[in-house]
Amino acid sequence: MKQLLNRLTHHEILSKQEAKQALINISEGKANHSQIASFLTVYMMRSITIEELEGFRDALLELAIPINLSSYNPIDLCGTGGDGKNTFNISTLASFITAGAGVNVTKHGNYSVSSVSGSSNVLENLGVKFSNDQAFLENCLEKAGICVLHAPLFHPAMKFVAPVRKELAVKTFFNMLGPMVNPAKPTNQVVGVFSLELARIYSYLYQNTDTNFRIIHALDGYDEVSLTGNTKVVGNHINTVLTPEDFNAEKINAEEIYGGNTIPEAVQLFQKILNGEGTVAQNNVVCANAALAISTANKINLEEALVAAKESLESGKALDKLKILQKLSA
Repeated sequence: MKQLLNRLTHHEILSKQEAKQALINISEGKANHSQIASFLTVYMMRSITIEELEGFRDALLELAIPINLSSYNPIDLCGTGGDGKNTFNISTLASFITAGAGVNVTKHGNYSVSSVSGSSNVLENLGVKFSNDQAFLENCLEKAGICVLHAPLFHPAMKFVAPVRKELAVKTFFNMLGPMVNPAKPTNQVVGVFSLELARIYSYLYQNTDTNFRIIHALDGYDEVSLTGNTKVVGNHINTVLTPEDFNAEKINAEEIYGGNTIPEAVQLFQKILNGEGTVAQNNVVCANAALAISTANKINLEEALVAAKESLESGKALDKLKILQKLSA
């Protein structure tokens, strides 16, 4: 690790294989706390290359506890985080709306590192059980149309990195990896990224997989459809910019999708919206993100998908999915 850090501090770039091996070495405990912190810091000071990110991704997927849920043709809605916007848990809410519309969801998530509340913080507080047991996850998909893949249970390689990330409490390249290392390797993905540069890198990497994907970046910095402005969308045979009007919504202000200052606030807001008591802005944002997922998985137009998303939220179907998941977790 010392030799690798010397190279990196002299502005050298790693090959795909070197990057992969570096992460494998870290997972085997061959780097100390300070070396891991230094390694992460390098990539805060310069851009990561496509080859490096690909190597890191391959290492985590190779080391992950495998789970096969491909027969459910699932989708994952997952953002990189790290956009510094502190929105409420939009992609997690959109996941339940998507499931309520009849699309199976394998939701990959984790505790928050750089924001107030991650998807795992909220779901854990709502009594959702985290498990890497295949039978339990299949049961969740059969009965609720959604299962939760809590990252630490599937990525034991991360145990040496997790405390360092927590102490640093800033965006690292692991934010970039999160959506790409869903252990279920879902057939369909809607991935939110925090920059246009990362959207470009993701697009390149996803084009070399069999995934049916959409990569999204709100042009004012969000890693999701924020409706605070236009959103860049890149995917299989698609490269476009969507406006709030494309989602039958008006442009909103940033404060309208603010997520609160504590985990209990985030949980309360999550329940309020899922119970159908959200504001127009909150409802429009979660339905816009769910619509993109529904349209991606079912290969239907955005207008049809938006109708399905709104019906899922307003009818209580999305809420029912959470209730079933809570019951299965008891």
